[in-house]
Amino acid sequence: MKKIKIETSFKDDRGTITDLLENEQIDAITRISFNSGAVRANHYHKQTFQWNYLLEGEIMLVTRLPDEAVEQTIMTAGDLYVTVPLEEHALKCLSDTADLLVFTRGPRAGKEYKSDTFTLEVPLI
Repeated sequence: MKKIKIETSFKDDRGTITDLLENEQIDAITRISFNSGAVRANHYHKQTFQWNYLLEGEIMLVTRLPDEAVEQTIMTAGDLYVTVPLEEHALKCLSDTADLLVFTRGPRAGKEYKSDTFTLEVPLI
């Protein structure tokens, strides 16, 4: 996992404009809601990149790249993390609810969800 620093692109008296991603091809944008304690993912993708942007709540993100140690972080609203192909990942809601946007590049999109999703034999969470 890699945290992406988000900076305001433009600001005036009307408010701000913030680009979450630049120069990336995106095949799908998915909104995922979580209830308290819910665990999602516990899988990896062979070809898919995913940018996870937390709109609301608090989520524990746990990842592992091949032949590396498990990493864990707590995401709060406004955080953006990317997971890359072969990176195992799992998410757990730590707040009452959470709302996550996932920007996807690769075959794990829409009706092709299962074509590049591989469930872990031993869950991370």
